[in-house]
Amino acid sequence: MFGLDDKIASFSDGTTTVIVVLVAIVLGLRHASDPDHLAAVSTLAASGKERAARTAARLGLSWGLGHATSLFVFGLPVVLYSAYLPRSVQSWAETSVGFVIIALAVLLLTRWRRGAFRNVGHGHGSDRHAHVHAGPHEHGKTRTGRQAYLIGLVHGLGGTAGVGLLLLASIHSKVLAVVALALFALFTALSMALLSTGWGAALGSAPVRRSFNRIAPAIGTVSLVFGIWYALGAQGVVPYAL
Repeated sequence: MFGLDDKIASFSDGTTTVIVVLVAIVLGLRHASDPDHLAAVSTLAASGKERAARTAARLGLSWGLGHATSLFVFGLPVVLYSAYLPRSVQSWAETSVGFVIIALAVLLLTRWRRGAFRNVGHGHGSDRHAHVHAGPHEHGKTRTGRQAYLIGLVHGLGGTAGVGLLLLASIHSKVLAVVALALFALFTALSMALLSTGWGAALGSAPVRRSFNRIAPAIGTVSLVFGIWYALGAQGVVPYAL
C-alpha cells in the first residue's frame, strides 16, 4: 500500500535470519491495514447479530486464518520456484476480492433496510435509566466461523502475487523464505483478529449501538463503492493505485 510494504521489506538483506523474521512479522501485522481489508472487516464485524468484541474476534480470526491459508498455499510456489499465477488469474483473483467486499456491503445494507439495527430506547422509573432493545429482525442468523473462513480464502488469493514479490526481493535461502512466508501469513491472521476485535468493541459500545441504525448505511455505502472501484480497478477499467 502506497509503497509502504516495499519500504518495510527493504530493511532486510535476505541473509540475516533475525532481520528477515522481524520484517516478515511487521509485514504481516501491517497487511491487515490495507483498505480492502478494512472495508471487509468493517462489514464483517457489523453484519452479525451480535456486535460484541468476542463475536467479532471469532469471526475475524476465522477470516484471518482463511486469508493466511491462501497466502501460504499460493505463495509457497512463488518463494520456492518463482512460479507466479498467470496475470489473468491474478487479475480475477483481485476482482474476486472486490466481489467479496460488495457482497458483504450489500448484506449489511439489506439487513439495515429490513430494520435489523433499529433500536428503541425507553426510560424506567425516576432514574430514567435507558434500555436499548433490538428490532424484530435483530435476531437473525449470525455468520458462522466457517463462512468467515471461506471469505478469507477468497480474499487471501488476491494478495499472493504481492507477497511473493516482497519476500523474493530480499530472501535468498529457500528455507528462510518459507519460514518468512509462514510468519507473514500467521501474523496477518492475528492482526486481522485484533482489528476485528477492536471494531467489534467499538460497534458494541452503548453510544454506537444506539445510533447504529444511522451508521450502518454509511459503512455499507462506503464499502460498496470501494468494492466496485476495487473490482473495476483489478480489471483495468479504472485507475488502480493501491
